[in-house]
Amino acid sequence: MKPMLLTSAESVPTSKDWIYETKYDGFRCILKWDIAGVTLISRNDKELTEYFPEIVQFCEEIAHKFSSYLPLILDGEIVFLQNDYKSDFSIVQSRGRMRTKKTIMESSEKFSCSFIAFDLLLISGEDFTQNPLLMRKQKLQTLFEAVELPLSPSFRNRGQLQLMEVFKDSAILWDKLKDWNGEGMIAKKTNSPWESGKRTNLWIKVKNWRIVTIILTLFDQSNGYFNGAVFQDEELVEVTTFRHGLSDDELQTLATFFQTKGTKASATAWVLPPSICVDVACIDFDGKKLREPRFEAFRFDVSPLEVTWKRMLRGLNPIPESVAITHPDKPIWPAVGLVKDDYILYLQEVAPFFLPFLENRLLTSIRYPHGVPGESFYQKNAPDYTPSFIKTSVEEDIEYIVCNDLKTLLWLGNQLAIEFHIPFKTIDTMKPTEIVFDLDPPSVDDFALAIEAALSMKAIFDKFNLHSFVKTSGGKGLQIYIPLPKNRFTFDETRIFTEFVCRFLVDQNPRAFTIERMKKNRGNRLYLDYVQHAEGKTIVSPYSPRGNESGLIATPLEWHEVNSSLTPKLFTIPTVLERIKNKGDLFGDFYKVGENQPFEAVLTTLKELLKKK
Repeated sequence: MKPMLLTSAESVPTSKDWIYETKYDGFRCILKWDIAGVTLISRNDKELTEYFPEIVQFCEEIAHKFSSYLPLILDGEIVFLQNDYKSDFSIVQSRGRMRTKKTIMESSEKFSCSFIAFDLLLISGEDFTQNPLLMRKQKLQTLFEAVELPLSPSFRNRGQLQLMEVFKDSAILWDKLKDWNGEGMIAKKTNSPWESGKRTNLWIKVKNWRIVTIILTLFDQSNGYFNGAVFQDEELVEVTTFRHGLSDDELQTLATFFQTKGTKASATAWVLPPSICVDVACIDFDGKKLREPRFEAFRFDVSPLEVTWKRMLRGLNPIPESVAITHPDKPIWPAVGLVKDDYILYLQEVAPFFLPFLENRLLTSIRYPHGVPGESFYQKNAPDYTPSFIKTSVEEDIEYIVCNDLKTLLWLGNQLAIEFHIPFKTIDTMKPTEIVFDLDPPSVDDFALAIEAALSMKAIFDKFNLHSFVKTSGGKGLQIYIPLPKNRFTFDETRIFTEFVCRFLVDQNPRAFTIERMKKNRGNRLYLDYVQHAEGKTIVSPYSPRGNESGLIATPLEWHEVNSSLTPKLFTIPTVLERIKNKGDLFGDFYKVGENQPFEAVLTTLKELLKKK
């Protein structure tokens, strides 16, 4: 059984007998599930089961829900979602090449992939392949509803089975794909059967091409391919090899130019110094090469010196058309050479990890209209010129902005909202969604005190079997998070815990820590502020920049990083983006952990202790 294949097209069919899905850049996969277990088979008939143990494990955990539906066969895609509309193919590809069980298991935890099901081929042993697509889709959704699985893809719930979202309006989906830089769209005829191994025009794929300008550097006559590069730190870095998209005349003209003006590098290859710039269409960049490159146009108006790595990144991450960015070259952190466009690009890339903490929270931002350092002010009230697409919420006569989507985040970035401060609860509850300890030493030179306090707290939390997360503040301290089940515990109840922990640490080490509220009486000790965790108070959000000269970020950490070599200076905008690529989203399962946090037992124990006193 081989997957039914797609036909490429440049435009989307729009008649009523078509439906539309996101095209994800992953591994096409047939999932077979019977009483013996789950098997994952690639489009080339290679077994993938051992490479993605997180998917198999998830199926085993919910096997009791599926028992009456076996044997079952689903068609779908194995993805590593960067957001709800984009998969990182390089992660999926590297996962499929691993050889040792140890590396496979480590990667399955750090870069958990999901299986997105888009077709139902067999259920309870009954073959559905010849039924119309719409019937198969309805049956598949009924199955997911019955077993209580997600009805649309979610990057926040990695390592699961998820259902492909279906759109009847292609324009709505295309807007989402453009905003989130998805690979493309698939259009499917509603009455199409499922035909094994057949390439069909009943399933159409349309790519969301991104345009990147490159410098032609080499021509290889043996295969007709051209190499392209960009400048990075004044050095040419090769980013593509391509030949598709060129007409016969264009190919011959370029080949002749290389052969007559270039220098021979081998029997079949010629090289040129930076001189010819062209636009290349692609679907992504895997860290080394552009994905699916094809020639788009000559760029005689562009100087090779303008063709930089930064320009390539901007081409790969176009700004949504509905968001206007003004003065992109304006210096924002001049001490480290970052301009507004660098900041906007940071927000685009970090948005999938940043937005879950801003979502449904009353936002207090600190704006720096002239860059950092410089004049700044807190902004709570949404200004009169706030666009209509931005959600707001009124509390105590203040109309707050609620940053729930990428467009709102980028609009705030263009307004030079640099710091994002959020309350400990969402707009739909009066109870905290997390406990946060803010470990703020007297000065950056006393950062070791924050490390000592964090490790002491971690020991306490581990004793209580509480799962904790840690991040830098982006300033001179650390902040520790304990996520909570939503709408369960009051601020008064969480204060019992925060006060206990802070007083305990002071009793254990009064020379290092204090709960003294008067600054003049603290000496050189770290202040443990259990009062700060309260309704109406705020904390800087994970992934928020800070208004210091270096553009430091409030950065999620792994607990083993909290040691004597840790310093806040490590976590700038460029390094945080690189960290995410290498480490993934360290706060990715924050809310999932919160729902299972055993805080009730801890609170009961502390209340009993207080009674005895």
